[in-house]
Amino acid sequence: MKWTKNAKEGIIVAGGHGNGNSLTQLSYLYGIVVDRLGTLYVADRFNHRVMRWLKGAIEGSVIVGGNGSGEKTDQFNSLTDLSFNQQNNLYVIDYYNNRIQKFNITLS
Repeated sequence: MKWTKNAKEGIIVAGGHGNGNSLTQLSYLYGIVVDRLGTLYVADRFNHRVMRWLKGAIEGSVIVGGNGSGEKTDQFNSLTDLSFNQQNNLYVIDYYNNRIQKFNITLS
């Protein structure tokens, strides 16, 4: 949820459609990053994917992962956090695989 200054209620900006794996749902989100354009990136832990929600979007898109739980480089096993560096590299903590993966992401 997004809260603006002096707001009395929040605005849902991602998810809000129950627990699940559709593009409008999340499952135990853990990490969040908002880029300079207002795009939201979410570590969708139990769906083993990173979702991107463009500002004002009604559904997200999978930018990495989403291929089930596993050890391959296009899979995660319970991701817990994410971060960007100044070169637009996305770093994802892949908890049960005991690794951090780096992806070059084009900012929207």
